[in-house]
Amino acid sequence: MKELELKLSVDEVNQILEGLGNLPFKQVFALINKIQNQAEAQLQEAPPPADDSK
Repeated sequence: MKELELKLSVDEVNQILEGLGNLPFKQVFALINKIQNQAEAQLQEAPPPADDSK
C-alpha cells in the first residue's frame, strides 16, 4: 500500500484523534496507535546542538 506523509499541527492531529475516538474502537484502534506512535517519535526533544566555539 502506498503511504502518504502529511504535515499537520499538533492541534490538527488531536482533532483527528478526537474524531476517530467517536468511531467503534475495533475499526480505529490500529490507526490511532499508528498516529500516536509517529507523533511521539517526532515530538521527542532533540538534543541541543554542540557548541564547538569554546
